[in-house]
Amino acid sequence: MEIWPAIDLRHGKPVRLRQGDYDRQTVFGDDPVEFALRWKELGARRLHLVDLDAARGDDPTANRDAVARIIRETGLPCQMGGGVRDDQAIDALMAIGVSRLVVGSAALKKPDWFADACDRFPGRLAAGIDARDGMVATDGWLETSSTPAIDLAKDLRGRTANIAAIIYTDIARDGMMQGPNFDGLVAMAEATDIPLVASGGVTTLDDVSRLTELGMPAAIVGRALYDGAIELPDVLRLAKDD
Repeated sequence: MEIWPAIDLRHGKPVRLRQGDYDRQTVFGDDPVEFALRWKELGARRLHLVDLDAARGDDPTANRDAVARIIRETGLPCQMGGGVRDDQAIDALMAIGVSRLVVGSAALKKPDWFADACDRFPGRLAAGIDARDGMVATDGWLETSSTPAIDLAKDLRGRTANIAAIIYTDIARDGMMQGPNFDGLVAMAEATDIPLVASGGVTTLDDVSRLTELGMPAAIVGRALYDGAIELPDVLRLAKDD
């Protein structure tokens, strides 16, 4: 199972939110590159980046310098989500070296555009499906749609064969240190043949072991690493990501 240590960015700084709430933010330092280099030193082979400013419709360029520095100074493949809603964002982020982009709100609201973009950039665009009570949440998790998450996954698969992955997040678990929604992950994994990345709530080594046993292709690990609840080398060992 691939492990993607997460770095969430707001105003150029590394932060974490609880359940996507911008008013429940923890700032972990001034320079996200320090964390990127730390995760690399501990064995990370890839990084997951989130632009929280762009995700909520704020300045889409606020974190690009930080992202470019992370890519340049680590040399690691970086996957990035947050505010990827048009061709301009795709072009700008690929130009600074982002390896894979995660499209969330626009995959629901503009599915034809998303499918076309996947076909133009095979294997480089992933669908970020964030669920609140099983329904797709959009716009930096500020809005909840009437579309079931599984229905969106099936619809997108029907439109294109070139989606790189689904990053599936249960918002209720994100940043709460309560473990993933395993039932939801299994249901999503069974819904399509798109590779699934488990996101939200990975807290203990038992969580990592269970995800591995379930055959999850990949998992994003965030707050638990920052809080020291688990250590990255142990996570990588359990996941056999070496």
